[in-house]
Amino acid sequence: MKDKYIFELEMKVRDYECDLQGIVNNANYQHYIEHTRHEWLSSVGLSFAKLHDEGVDPVVARLSLAFKTPLRSGDEFMSKLYVKKEGIKYVFYQDIFRKSDNKVVIKATVEAVCVINGRLGESDLFDRTFKPYLCE
Repeated sequence: MKDKYIFELEMKVRDYECDLQGIVNNANYQHYIEHTRHEWLSSVGLSFAKLHDEGVDPVVARLSLAFKTPLRSGDEFMSKLYVKKEGIKYVFYQDIFRKSDNKVVIKATVEAVCVINGRLGESDLFDRTFKPYLCE
């Protein structure tokens, strides 16, 4: 079976991302997955900042995170994603794996919508650009 992931990004936990328990603070996982989405956009030729300047803003409408295994300072990890389109939404399925043992760290689902010049709408640019990458 073909790997469902269409993009992956390697990262490393920095000391300041950890809490007093010595594990990554839960809020930082949102940063990791957001950075992964932005890097994927860049890899397909879209600049998040340029889109905004043109009045096109992909925004998170709903986010779900399931925490499985904690990361600690210095851990290297892979952040992976695949995407589906459901109606007006793009749904990003994002998983993080610890590199040392390939354990699942988090499983996330991010529903994003497009706001064009302040109004919720469909983006022909996204539809065209994302089409080759959409999972069934």
